[in-house]
Amino acid sequence: MSTRLRIDILTALPRLFDGWFGESILKRAQDKGLVEVYVHDLRNWATDKHKRLDDYAFGGGAGMVMLVKPIHRAITALKSERTYDEVIYMSPDGELLDQPLANGLSTARNLLMLCGHYKGVDERVRQHLITREVSIGDYVLSGGELAAAVLSDAIIRLVPGVLGNETSALSDSFQDGMVAPPVYTRPANYEDWEVPPVLLSGDQAAIDAWRHEQAVERTRTRRPGMLDTFGEG
Repeated sequence: MSTRLRIDILTALPRLFDGWFGESILKRAQDKGLVEVYVHDLRNWATDKHKRLDDYAFGGGAGMVMLVKPIHRAITALKSERTYDEVIYMSPDGELLDQPLANGLSTARNLLMLCGHYKGVDERVRQHLITREVSIGDYVLSGGELAAAVLSDAIIRLVPGVLGNETSALSDSFQDGMVAPPVYTRPANYEDWEVPPVLLSGDQAAIDAWRHEQAVERTRTRRPGMLDTFGEG
């Protein structure tokens, strides 16, 4: 079975990813040969003896800025080996990650992600080397590593063959423009907390109708803007 997706990640802190990609679904996806993830240390492309990746900003101001040269050298080296569908910069002011974006990226063959750090990257990186900027939310993190891990997770679980049940990802929250309905498992009665009888009825049409009603109600309560965008289905 050929690899369906390769993700390369450029970072100043490569060890942050060790646990993330070494456990659970993401590890199994790699073990199955469906996904390859390579984490690259940006310092390998630094040119001075101290392997510096940052410097003071022109014009003054607090915070350090990541240098354009090592990033350019790293991206150029990786692009010489393969063609990337997207070169993504994880940025707090990028395109907000949502399920349709993850769905689209999951069909890619090769993705390259750049993790910012410090005060961000030299703007020339964004102007000349990046094809897409992605944010996981309207807040600022210490670096782009966690954001890259979140984006990778959202993409990898959608690759065909990664999940044991191919329909599982299709029933996740946001896939149909609504949050997911509540789910239950055994026992049917625990401490007098009972599972809704319809789920035990065996009537699949009634179960599907109940799940849809619950999804609509949860979306109306928790994410009302989604109903304005997608309707109630």
